[in-house]
Amino acid sequence: MNNDRLEPVVWVVDDDEAMRSSLKWLIESVGMRVESFSSATAFLERHYPGRFGCLLLDVRMPGISGLELLDLLRKDQMLPPTIIITGHGDVPMAVRALKAGAVDFIEKPFNDEVLLDAIRRAVMAEEKRRISRSEAARIRDRVTHLTPRENEVMQMVTKGQSNKEIANALGVSAKTIEAHRARVMEKMQADSLAELVRMVIAVEQHIPD
Repeated sequence: MNNDRLEPVVWVVDDDEAMRSSLKWLIESVGMRVESFSSATAFLERHYPGRFGCLLLDVRMPGISGLELLDLLRKDQMLPPTIIITGHGDVPMAVRALKAGAVDFIEKPFNDEVLLDAIRRAVMAEEKRRISRSEAARIRDRVTHLTPRENEVMQMVTKGQSNKEIANALGVSAKTIEAHRARVMEKMQADSLAELVRMVIAVEQHIPD
């Protein structure tokens, strides 16, 4: 199994060799993996969807700038949690980067612990997002085992409609709805109505592109 999908990696993209080396040493000193790149182009040649990590990005670089790289990654749906490293005069650009999808920006000269904390937060948020998406995928798989009528009943039940109301709306008996509802709970592996509602919400919040 590819460890890139399991262990977080910090990708450092900065054209300043001394800064890249310093950041690599700092981040590796706390046990995190680092891959460093001298340009956005070099990073794009190595990056692919599904990798688990955090991008540490200089905003001013020759060739493809930090902002342009953000735009490219977002358009290709490959944007990892991104922290912008910026000088004082680049703060307006950093704010633009936040609006473009970055999660944080750190001003130079930065405090080591402030930077490491920002990286930890970004990685933890990405891990939670991945777990949430994985759970949504499992729930979607259960939904595929429902019949169209069972799915219809599930949607109505989770919107707060009673068995009687659903029966009247669908033109069947309340007993028939009770049977459908029982099969829905079994197939969805839900122990309660509240859990079933949470499942439906989880799927709606993680609709695949």
